[in-house]
Amino acid sequence: MRHVKKYVGIMLVVWLLAFSLFASGTTFDWRQFEGTTIVANFCAHFAYDEWIKLLPQFEELTGINVEVDQMYYGNMCDAQLLEFTKPVGEYDLISMVGPLWKTPFAYAGYLEPLEPLMANESLLYPEWDFDDFVDKLVQAQGTVCLDCKGRDIYLGGGEGTNTHLYAVPASSEVSVFAYRSDLFEKYNLAPPETMADVLELSKFFYEDVEGVYGLTMRGESGHQAGHGFLNLGKAFGVNLFSDDWEPLFTSESVLKVLRYYKQIVDYGPPGIPTFGAGGNDNAFLLGDAAMYFDHSRIATLVLDPNQSIVGDKVAYMPIPEAEGVDVEARAETGGFGLAIPSNSAHKSAAFLLMQWMTSKGVERQMADNGVQIVDRISIMEDPHYQELFPEYATMVEQVRQADPGWRPAVPEWPEIETMYFGVAVNQVLTGEKTPEQAMAGIMEPVRKILEEAGYYD
Repeated sequence: MRHVKKYVGIMLVVWLLAFSLFASGTTFDWRQFEGTTIVANFCAHFAYDEWIKLLPQFEELTGINVEVDQMYYGNMCDAQLLEFTKPVGEYDLISMVGPLWKTPFAYAGYLEPLEPLMANESLLYPEWDFDDFVDKLVQAQGTVCLDCKGRDIYLGGGEGTNTHLYAVPASSEVSVFAYRSDLFEKYNLAPPETMADVLELSKFFYEDVEGVYGLTMRGESGHQAGHGFLNLGKAFGVNLFSDDWEPLFTSESVLKVLRYYKQIVDYGPPGIPTFGAGGNDNAFLLGDAAMYFDHSRIATLVLDPNQSIVGDKVAYMPIPEAEGVDVEARAETGGFGLAIPSNSAHKSAAFLLMQWMTSKGVERQMADNGVQIVDRISIMEDPHYQELFPEYATMVEQVRQADPGWRPAVPEWPEIETMYFGVAVNQVLTGEKTPEQAMAGIMEPVRKILEEAGYYD
């Protein structure tokens, strides 16, 4: 199962950089676990590819050997669950889709709370600066309340509740709206202010511009279509559940978003009902779509000539809101966090790797190498990086208006989204069912899931 990534022949200057970043001016003992071997399970993702390239710096700095099992993120959950069931798991540090996995993992006792590690002065790197992480991304990736119900499970129940931190942001994402600035200039078009404008612009490109469609989004059955709906739904101010966790799927507000989503598909690039994140990205990167609404890492991808033909022809803006809807927090939170399995044999050594990877010094190296980082406020607000990544001016506003609770990420949501809600949304997008038919058909099975989980006691 394990495939080990080792990098040799790194120039001496890299080692010197590592020590200048972490050894100068501090007595912190990076070598306290010298000779230990730890195993990390990382996603196949360009940011983690870059971290892996930098790992020899960590190994030289600490004397810790790092082996990496890297895989497509869709396969990671099952692989991690298999290791969690063992008395001592193979993985010592894992990347995970925090907004989806942290809650069920934490409830099952699979993740190590980070507070005791952070309270240990011999383990906490003084310059890590945890407070510099974007607070809403910390909530999205890492906090879970173990004695709460409803949304407080996901966001943390506040002081006096059994809330813990289980992961830190590591290539997190925030939703963003992007558009082809060259096309908007060519046709004398203003960027959209509302979702109604987005629809009108989509229609224009579909009808009047050869080879270019309107807005591209995800739409594949299951999680991807659920994600697409929630992304739109946030701008429309829609809730899928009442405060008492009764499903609101057949409400007019939900049906309105579904009708809008179907129109977007009709004017969008062919194949949206089959698009996951990659298909959605490619439609924009290859010039098929004039507009894009999804994750912030698109800003890095558009500048990669191996993947993109749109290059510097892209502009970014705050997410439009629906007319007549005043929603302050319109951005989603997503991406990846780093966590330590509770059955790791090397938790302390793994904590050093977690801190090193997400430290300011390393994340600045990542940014200098072209990897967009939205985990830390100081990087996004740095004029140097705003010049390197012009979209940071928008991203800073996006993370401040992001809603960590945009997704009903209670332990039951992945099953609900994958088996029912995301399937029903896709059926609307393909025209197989009307919004009314699709939503009515899932009300009872979803309510049964929540009832069996004790939501209606």
